[in-house]
Amino acid sequence: MFGLEALDLARIQFAFTISFHILFPAITIGLASYLAVLEGLWLKTGNDTYRDLYHFWSKIFAVNFGMGVVSGLVMAYQFGTNWSRFSDFAGSVTGPLLTYEVLTAFFLEAGFLGVMLFGWNKVGRKLHFFATVMVAIGTLISTFWILASNSWMQTPQGFEIVNGQVIPTDWLAIIFNPSFPYRLMHMATAAFVATAFFVGSSAAWHLLRGKDNPAIRTMLSMAMWMALIVAPIQAVIGDFHGLNTLEHQPAKIAAIEGHWENKGDEATPLILFGWPDMKEERTKFAVEIPYLGSLILTHSLDKQVPALKEFPPEDRPNSTIVFWSFRIMVGLGFLMIFTGLWSLWLRKRDSLYTSRPFLYLALWMGPSGLIAILAGWFTTEIGRQPWVVYGLMRTADASSNHSFMQMSITLIMFVVVYFALFGAGLGYMMRLVRKGPKTDEGKETNDGGPGQKRTPARPLSAADDDGADADHSPSLTKEI
Repeated sequence: MFGLEALDLARIQFAFTISFHILFPAITIGLASYLAVLEGLWLKTGNDTYRDLYHFWSKIFAVNFGMGVVSGLVMAYQFGTNWSRFSDFAGSVTGPLLTYEVLTAFFLEAGFLGVMLFGWNKVGRKLHFFATVMVAIGTLISTFWILASNSWMQTPQGFEIVNGQVIPTDWLAIIFNPSFPYRLMHMATAAFVATAFFVGSSAAWHLLRGKDNPAIRTMLSMAMWMALIVAPIQAVIGDFHGLNTLEHQPAKIAAIEGHWENKGDEATPLILFGWPDMKEERTKFAVEIPYLGSLILTHSLDKQVPALKEFPPEDRPNSTIVFWSFRIMVGLGFLMIFTGLWSLWLRKRDSLYTSRPFLYLALWMGPSGLIAILAGWFTTEIGRQPWVVYGLMRTADASSNHSFMQMSITLIMFVVVYFALFGAGLGYMMRLVRKGPKTDEGKETNDGGPGQKRTPARPLSAADDDGADADHSPSLTKEI
């Protein structure tokens, strides 16, 4: 079917499931830190707006966290079912790294998540804030171990191969492999930026519908400050990451640039747009800027960038895909920087919350961070091909011995179940976003708690809670 083999279906299945999964951890990482900041600001200032926003986003965080856990379990099982040869070859490295994530991050998150979601009226303020901070730290620790495992597959070191299996010899070298620091910073920052635009888009939607209150304005303000500061930082991190990739995975850079061959001693141009043709070994309809490729990738005007024809055809990544996935990521990154700068200009003119053209831009930029993450992930993973462990094991040698029919059936099942299950979850999460934070302006407020309007006793029931008046329960105690 369509010229595909069982290996192709296994790759598509993994790409499909990881594309769903990566969206949830990205928002979880960002929202966890956002919640910690909100609660910290409330404790410091006593401003109820921050508390209202904490209760609102904690419900969305709970749904997102649950879907992330479920989709992550499926990913782990695929290593054994579809990629058993890879597990046999490199399991002595990837297995412990994933185990460390469970022991250090997942247990930390799970241990304090209950206190964070259900302990608002049952523990002291300081202890509850501590639980929120621990959950936020747990998400970052989880990112640490996952990126350590993936980075080792990209730039492996600290091992030896004995009887066809990888044997660890230096765990510090394995964890802190050459690409790890750049991938960790790039992914964590991407999660913060994606969450900022998700939050900002939610605020813009409410403002465009005429719902204007301090909570909504605070959402937009904080989101745009984050975009203004972090989006340019992400661009700088991306530059360092690109230089590291050029050093360790030059074929990936050549594919990303659609650069097929160097001409004499000429500097490498930057191809803005074009269509890399893997069969004809050239980039059609190329729009080039002379010297700029060398300037960006080598920080000089005379050094050349490695070209695809310098590598055997069987070792070349698919330039057609990574050429465009990279440009989607970079293009969205520039739009994010522009949005942040525009917000600063409007803020100085006191029209940040009333400029409808800007609010529409902020609304449509809502999914931009997540799309950029997916585009970057495709660039990273497809650009590593044809290797599953770069330079050591080819993807074709890593898959299990499944038939085309078996892979077809399981792929169809994944597609149907994922769209049904996670589609419902995403729909529910959007219902929460549309309701917006609840505030009681001009009324006596309380610190929340089970049965209170401000914080439902069951966080996941919030979307159906119309905020009917309830009897007052004791407020959150001020001390542990």
